[in-house]
Amino acid sequence: MKIATPYYLIDEKKLLRNMQIIEQVRLLSGAKSVLALKCFSTWCVFDLMKQYMDGTTSSSLFEARLGFEKFGKETHAYCVGYSESDIRAVVGYADKVIFNSISQLERYCDLVKPAKLGLRVNPGFSHSGFDLADPARKYSRLGVADKQMLAQKLPQLSGLMFHYNCENDDLETFSQQLDRIGECYGDILRQLEWVSLGGGLYFTKEGYPVEAFSKKLADFAAEFGVQVYLEPGESAISGCAELVTSVVDVVHNEIDIAIVDASVEPHMLDLLIYRLSAKMESTNCGEHQYMVAGRSCLAGDVFGNFQFKDKLAIGDEIRFADAAGYTMVKKNWFNGLQMPAIAVRRLDGTVEVVRQFTYSDFLNNLS
Repeated sequence: MKIATPYYLIDEKKLLRNMQIIEQVRLLSGAKSVLALKCFSTWCVFDLMKQYMDGTTSSSLFEARLGFEKFGKETHAYCVGYSESDIRAVVGYADKVIFNSISQLERYCDLVKPAKLGLRVNPGFSHSGFDLADPARKYSRLGVADKQMLAQKLPQLSGLMFHYNCENDDLETFSQQLDRIGECYGDILRQLEWVSLGGGLYFTKEGYPVEAFSKKLADFAAEFGVQVYLEPGESAISGCAELVTSVVDVVHNEIDIAIVDASVEPHMLDLLIYRLSAKMESTNCGEHQYMVAGRSCLAGDVFGNFQFKDKLAIGDEIRFADAAGYTMVKKNWFNGLQMPAIAVRRLDGTVEVVRQFTYSDFLNNLS
């Protein structure tokens, strides 16, 4: 099936692999997994994902509503700062409402009954290669750091959330962190029903010791008598989607530069934010080197430098890997560029175009 580029292509067979690992962790450890919608909220594949996951977790009212309406199962609602109107609405969707601060808990706790209440905790340590994404950075506003004040609020709480990882694929580091949480907060956890360990744990990575990870989770849950939750985002969808583009021009300025019909800022924004290059599934070992760049007016609109087996020509396809997590949720209308369509390769191999964007979508994005 020929689809006009650019488009995002989600592969359900690749997605299924991650889902099966998530299910394996649940069966071995008892830990439940709720999808982090801030990372991935493309609901056309939720029918597959909800067979293996326990629900969703959100960062806003709209995400909580989306999780409730399109995923179902458990709906956890968290936000760094709720307004009163947010809270009055979110209680209609959420099983658990997690507050970022004690002041928000005190202000709104009476408005969210009968939802179970939680607080985010800042344990004072983290695992992150980027200061921008480090929840325990200096002056962090994310979570409660004062354990004494936290303990005073226990009668109002049923659980806690610790979100302190970003792309942590090392079991030993995770185990040491979990031990520190147990040592510091174990007395509090024993008085609660559940604990969320957040996201940022890359346990679906090829070769990750899933059984040892699951045992660590099971032992922690048993020691403190809590239901453990994980909030996988990228672990759920890594390696499952591509941004498919076509070459529209090739120019030369000391090096060969291939310009494609997509752009980094509107279509793979996370690369720009973290100053990363795009990935390709090909071996990247050809003899023809090109800088691949987007067609926006931004001078730094560059996907990266790649080696190709053959010379590139107008119309050639270039596919960028890992185009799901923190990518599709951030797409925007910068420069008024054509928004990539969304397509899914279903489990039976058929490809379905589930959404195409038109000038009308661009027109109605603002007023």
